[in-house]
Amino acid sequence: MTLRYGLIGCGMMGQEHIRNIELLDDTQITVVFEPDAQMRASAAKALPKVKIVETLDELLTFEALDCLVIVSPNHCHMQQLQQIAGKRALPILCEKPLFTNPADLAQATALAQTYPAPVWVAMEYRYMPPVAALIAQAEDVTGGIKMLTIREHRFPFLPKVGDWNRFNQNSGGTLVEKCCHFFDLMRLILKSDPIRVMASAGQEVNHLDEVYAGRRSDIWDCGYVIVDFASGARAMLELSMFAEGSEYQEEIHAVGPKGKIACNVPGPARFWPAHMASPPVPHVVISPRSPMGPRRIDTPVPETLLAAGDHNGSTFYQHQRFQKVVLQCAVPEVSLTDGIWAVRMGQAAQLSALENRVVKL
Repeated sequence: MTLRYGLIGCGMMGQEHIRNIELLDDTQITVVFEPDAQMRASAAKALPKVKIVETLDELLTFEALDCLVIVSPNHCHMQQLQQIAGKRALPILCEKPLFTNPADLAQATALAQTYPAPVWVAMEYRYMPPVAALIAQAEDVTGGIKMLTIREHRFPFLPKVGDWNRFNQNSGGTLVEKCCHFFDLMRLILKSDPIRVMASAGQEVNHLDEVYAGRRSDIWDCGYVIVDFASGARAMLELSMFAEGSEYQEEIHAVGPKGKIACNVPGPARFWPAHMASPPVPHVVISPRSPMGPRRIDTPVPETLLAAGDHNGSTFYQHQRFQKVVLQCAVPEVSLTDGIWAVRMGQAAQLSALENRVVKL
């Protein structure tokens, strides 16, 4: 059976989804809704046989359609999910974050309880090969994680259509937009829910002089977040979006009474400087306490997948699993509930940094 996809949004991330869907067997993108003229032209060029429609309603009436991928700006997700639910409840892969406005929590919760088809929230960082290897081995290596640290040192926010990502109102704020991936990883790795969040964050280097249509950008570019979990474990996030000179973009460390496991993930291959040698290889390092002796295990990503996107092959691996969910009517690995928790943690961190206080969940 050929799985027929409808794509909602065809900007930078939408085009990454196109490239990865096309790498799968037995898939076809049949219809695209993209309101921006320039992105619509890019979609038509990349997908010359695909129907390009003017509205989401028109997409939902397209007959040759089995599932949907939502890749619109963050603040559009919840409204579009509700519109889909009301008209044609197809299986969905929805980009993160699930919602941006704290007032939408009730609608998101209701959707999780009532939507009749699978909805997969796109937390692709779970599927980066070194991160997946860490997740698989963390309990055995550590003997039960007590401390979890996630560091992302990366490039600034990239330009997006209409500059929507320069404003908290649209993105949900940096600790929601960028960091919900990491809060999702914290819950997944620690197998527990958060109870307290403390954060310090701000706009320190990037976007300081950016003004769009008379509005000054208010998006943050760095921060620290500490999260206490019900299990007693602690987690910390360190974010810098003016550190693109780093060898590795993401680093994760999990530590317990038996030892430590860490992984290192390079940034997008297309950003690696041409004058240097090949980009660094992603890997895991296992460091037992006794007998001492760190051991590195490389987790290389196929060149085809590196060329298809900026997320170390994870978008492809995520789509492989989503395809199986749709075809087998299975339960998504990343649920609406997971997506809700990731947003709640990011919103708590935003509030903590703004009001200089601990936020309880």
